[in-house]
Amino acid sequence: MEPVNRTVVSQFFLKGFSGYPTLEHLLFPLCSAMYLVTLLGNTAIVAVSILDARLHTPMYFFLGNLSILDICYTSTFVPLMLVHLLSSQKTISFIGCAIQMCLSLSTGSTECLLLAIMAYDRCLAICRPLRYPVLMSPWLCWLLAGAAWVLCLLKSVTETVIAMRLPFCGHHVVSHFTCEILAVLKLACGDTSVSEAFLLVGAILLLPVPLTFICLSYMLILATILRVPSAAGRRKAFSTCSAHLAVVLLFYGTVIFMYMKPKSKEARISDEVFTVLYAVVTPMLNPVIYSLRNKEVKEAVRTVWGRRKACR
Repeated sequence: MEPVNRTVVSQFFLKGFSGYPTLEHLLFPLCSAMYLVTLLGNTAIVAVSILDARLHTPMYFFLGNLSILDICYTSTFVPLMLVHLLSSQKTISFIGCAIQMCLSLSTGSTECLLLAIMAYDRCLAICRPLRYPVLMSPWLCWLLAGAAWVLCLLKSVTETVIAMRLPFCGHHVVSHFTCEILAVLKLACGDTSVSEAFLLVGAILLLPVPLTFICLSYMLILATILRVPSAAGRRKAFSTCSAHLAVVLLFYGTVIFMYMKPKSKEARISDEVFTVLYAVVTPMLNPVIYSLRNKEVKEAVRTVWGRRKACR
């Protein structure tokens, strides 16, 4: 049996769009603008949720968590990607690659669970309105959100450690704009079956299971709304969860399109561009959707802005 050449890899080259310099110059201002909007929009949601007492409810507590997640997720890869779009040195250290991989996996996984928790919250609010304050207590909100963050972080650390301990035999060119775990695993020259098994189990637990739970929650919500006698009452009940439903459709729609479509033998540049755009656009649109679809958020923004002007 031929021994494995364990040449140490100290850094990776992120190929990204290095073969398309014109595209890089087009993507830089576009991604910069979207990243700025993502930071400003999600920071505004978090600030308003904290500063306005009317938004100290479970729904806005989880929305604040979602906004923090979006900031963290995009910040794991966008700043470095923007640097690489204008630079010929598209490298990242081995440790930096592992950290980026872990944080990206963790934040993406946490968002899957958080969207399911938010569906559960809306289900209780509409189906059990009288018992809702007791059923969704502040203690339970912190427990659910904390469990989602911690469990997904532990899962991602485990997956990252297993992947990065594989021998790479000097292979260091990642065919991606970030240290995406599947792209990095393609460089490994050892047995990747354990890592792939962990990823498969994680994908099942964090995609079909939460999505099924969300669908069941909205079936109960729909059944409850249809029993409301007045049309105004039905509109009011649906308006409390329409923004969350729009975010769920946007998030899972793009994920399913990216990972469930037939894979071509050769990587296409259109797939890479779409991956960049969906990874930046989705976090950018979340605060926009909640701001446009929610009167309470718009009123809270006006109140906080009015207070700020009065202080001046």
